[in-house]
Amino acid sequence: MQQLNDFLTLIDNYVGSSQWFVYFLLGTGLFFTIYLKFPQFRYLKYSFRIVRGKFDRESDVGDTSHFQALATALSGTVGTGNIAGVALAIHLGGPAALFWMLMTAVIGMTTKFVEVTLSHKYREIAEDGSVSGGPMYYMKNRLNMKWLAVIFAIATILSSFGTGSLPQINSIASSAFSTFGIAPIVTGAVLSVILAFVIIGGIKRIAKITEKLVPIMAIIYFIGAIGVIGYNYQNIIPSLTSIISDVFTGTAAVGGFLGAGFSFAFNRGVNRGLFSNEAGQGSAPIAHAAARAHEPVSEGLVALLEPFIDTIIICMLTGMVILSSGAWTKKIDNQFQYSDMSILNGVYTDQNQEGKDLLYNYIAGKQELDMFTGNLLVTDGRITNEVTVVNSRSLAEDVVVLKNGKNLTGEIPVQNGRITNTENLLFKGKSLIHSAALTTEAFTESWFGDYGRYIVSIGILLFAFSTAISWSYYGGRATIFLFGVKGDIYFRIVYVIGFFLASFTDTTIIWTFSGITIALMTLPNLFGILMLHKEMKSEVGLFWKEWSDRFPGEKTPNY
Repeated sequence: MQQLNDFLTLIDNYVGSSQWFVYFLLGTGLFFTIYLKFPQFRYLKYSFRIVRGKFDRESDVGDTSHFQALATALSGTVGTGNIAGVALAIHLGGPAALFWMLMTAVIGMTTKFVEVTLSHKYREIAEDGSVSGGPMYYMKNRLNMKWLAVIFAIATILSSFGTGSLPQINSIASSAFSTFGIAPIVTGAVLSVILAFVIIGGIKRIAKITEKLVPIMAIIYFIGAIGVIGYNYQNIIPSLTSIISDVFTGTAAVGGFLGAGFSFAFNRGVNRGLFSNEAGQGSAPIAHAAARAHEPVSEGLVALLEPFIDTIIICMLTGMVILSSGAWTKKIDNQFQYSDMSILNGVYTDQNQEGKDLLYNYIAGKQELDMFTGNLLVTDGRITNEVTVVNSRSLAEDVVVLKNGKNLTGEIPVQNGRITNTENLLFKGKSLIHSAALTTEAFTESWFGDYGRYIVSIGILLFAFSTAISWSYYGGRATIFLFGVKGDIYFRIVYVIGFFLASFTDTTIIWTFSGITIALMTLPNLFGILMLHKEMKSEVGLFWKEWSDRFPGEKTPNY
């Protein structure tokens, strides 16, 4: 598994985690923001009115209402990215990563507006009578690039696993195990059966479920988050200050956190921001294509709300919970994941600046340290060699080694800082934690105490499961585009199987795979919408002309 993760990480370094990908994503959003004169600010109030049915016609074609389409798309974006993804971004890049997540969302509002508008315009009616749409249709019908549409559709299917299925159930299973002690395989089995029943009903059943789930999960999560932030009220201003003050300098070492530079915070913030709101990825247009609307820009304006709700509101709440609670800098008793762990030859410390600098430069990839190779000697669970265990980008403390549930006495072969045989072997101790575990810990620092864990578990269950439901639809539409309606049932079967298997697979591998699939889906979509920038501007003009004709006494924005 470690070799697989190393291979995926190598690929991700050239794609999703590379600087050029981040600049291309933000650059596209900035271009449309300026080109369309900041629609995310000027058109926002009209978005809310359209969601309420202001622009509807009885003759509009589609399978869902504006609100149902928004709820379905939101259920696809509001998932582990809002709970685990924010925590991972702060763990890697410090508070400044949250700032870049928010900036990505502001720019992403325009990107989402553009991609949904263009995709909605070129949607089609599938063989079974349902509406089918997404970037692959404008690529085929408008750009006449069937080859690009095929690449996008294949990437969508891959991303339905990398974004919608694998990391979602993994976070649910991990949270259920840490909170309730339920074995991940049991959680995976039960939810896989429920998922299968839901997705068989298609978009209409999915829309009915998501329009109820989204408000419920938002309310529960909001109450829990406010409980933490209010309990730690004295840390609100310092937390907000750290988000801004560290933007261009990076975050210095504090507590068990060894620090993070500007470029890493920027990259991780943008990367996790995209994972959270999916702006530019091309997923939301597939859900919005099913909406009843005669004018594509109207549905684009509905989609404009998604990054605002998903990232600016919900991710900001999660970020403030993590920062105000202080959990992101605390070493906490946990079970180490081998992909997060390395063993250094010699003894290092994080109790002085020299030691912190050495360790930070190592985890940041700026300096190589001597990795341990040989047999790790363990007596009654304690390592007796002169070595240092690094876990989750921090110096591990009070490390205990267990085999078959009991303190180990014996030898463990290690090659270049990695355990070579991990069967029935378990490392535990104090270190920083990340992803869903970090958010769960942060939620206990409130008036709810340990009951805060249940809020996160319920939130992850609702958020992540609804995301898995929506992404099954996205992957299914891509399958229909490639193979016709008959191929959809086979995709759903594989999707449910993958959902089950991911419940007990290494978290880090899943997140790494997710980053790759996001990039593979995003690049063709960004290329396509840039080619159609003039058509987009023309569509906006036609929309506001129709709005003026229908509501003659109302002043409309300049376009």
